[in-house]
Amino acid sequence: MSRINSNITSLIAQRVLGQNNQLLSKSLERLSTGLRINRGGDDPAGLIVSERLRQEKSRLTAAIGNSERADQIVNIAEGGLVEISNLLLEAQSLVSQNGNDAGLSSDEKEANQQQVDQILSTIDRIAAVTTFNGLKLLNGGFDFNTSSVSTSVSDFEINAAKFADNVNLDVNVIITQSAQHGGFLLSFAANNINLSAAGNSFSIELAGSKGTRQFTFGSGTTLAAARDSINAFKTATGVSASISGTGLVVKSDEFGSDQFVSVSVLTDGGINDATAGAGATAGIYDLTSTDESTANTTVNSTFVAANSVIRDAGQDIGASVNGSAARGKGLEVSVSNDALDIKITVNSTAGTTPGNLNALTITGGGAKFNLGTDVTLANQIRLGLPNVAARNLGNVALGFLNDVGTGGSLSIINSNNVDGAQQVVGEAIDQVSKIRGRLGAFQGNVIQSTIRSLNIAFENTSAAESLIRDTDFAKETAELTRSQILVQAASSALSLSNNSSQNVLGLLG
Repeated sequence: MSRINSNITSLIAQRVLGQNNQLLSKSLERLSTGLRINRGGDDPAGLIVSERLRQEKSRLTAAIGNSERADQIVNIAEGGLVEISNLLLEAQSLVSQNGNDAGLSSDEKEANQQQVDQILSTIDRIAAVTTFNGLKLLNGGFDFNTSSVSTSVSDFEINAAKFADNVNLDVNVIITQSAQHGGFLLSFAANNINLSAAGNSFSIELAGSKGTRQFTFGSGTTLAAARDSINAFKTATGVSASISGTGLVVKSDEFGSDQFVSVSVLTDGGINDATAGAGATAGIYDLTSTDESTANTTVNSTFVAANSVIRDAGQDIGASVNGSAARGKGLEVSVSNDALDIKITVNSTAGTTPGNLNALTITGGGAKFNLGTDVTLANQIRLGLPNVAARNLGNVALGFLNDVGTGGSLSIINSNNVDGAQQVVGEAIDQVSKIRGRLGAFQGNVIQSTIRSLNIAFENTSAAESLIRDTDFAKETAELTRSQILVQAASSALSLSNNSSQNVLGLLG
């Protein structure tokens, strides 16, 4: 049939041409943008997933930036600590030089003291000016804030802690095992050392963690004199003596399993024959664990010189901190886990008495780093950066670094202070080294591994998003070619459909 009012074939060709033009336009859009999904209508489900992946990529990018910035902060802090460490080594050398009392003039000692003063001043300056983006790193601004510190705590060091903002963290210690000295009771059953003959001698060898010394006593030597002789060398042996009743308690100066006392009777001098009438209390005894001035088990009840060396080691404190098993060393309790990294030194009273101890409360502070994609407590790390000024390096027992300066109690101009000054400088070197080691561990084991992990996650997330959202150019160019051919074919068909109406004119003659 031939009709002119309704050209059905033309309408069909127009519809098909429109569809093909839409396909061609979509292919051109995908090829020009590189995206398969440009609007929700392209793939609603794919759009939702890809937007979530893009959000995750944004978080990963921010987390990588945070971690890299944390790495730079640690580098700057480490740089300041390196210079302080070098200065402390120089100070140690100057202190040792001033110990050569007969070899140095007073002017040389004064010059060394002036150098030490300059070193202390420089350490204070480095601690005050080491900054990142205007934030001071080594002046204590990023140290932890504490309150309610127990009187049983003689010292503490908080390296890291995890707690929410505006929330206090209580540190509770349960002491399960008492710390002990190594030692013995040398019981003489009298207030002096009685030997079987006036010309005899009583000779023993005492050894401790610092060294060994032989002591020889004649008959009639008082316990006080024997005690003083042993204590005169306690810095060389690590063993000190005290009088307990009619005997001497010899024990290690410090607590812990690495402390010990060994006793070897070299010459007994007939001591048991002389004291036999006073009762069977003469001899060497172990000390009780609860009272280290009281005898317990007999070790050598005869003081016979033929007996071998006897040795007694100390015991480390045993404890838990906030429910986690802690490491004990002497009177020092330490724990290191994801929630808390702390070291607490208790006094001798608390350390030798098992029980509960509310040590302290952390109220804030610390350098807080968020190293994950989400701003949550799990991804946050608070690192303690203490004040490394001279007045803070050292400890209460030995003294502090500023005491080594002119006018200080450990000034090296006075040769009697050189030993104490050397110990303080050595303690300061150890403290700075430990801070550097802790920062290095944080940098290598936490920051760097986190950056690597985040970069891998970013790569995988990008790959997943690309698979969903990006254009497959091989496939899309094939679709473009197909759409171009179909558009051309539909255009030709439309032209033919329009021309077919001209045949009606032939019927009108």
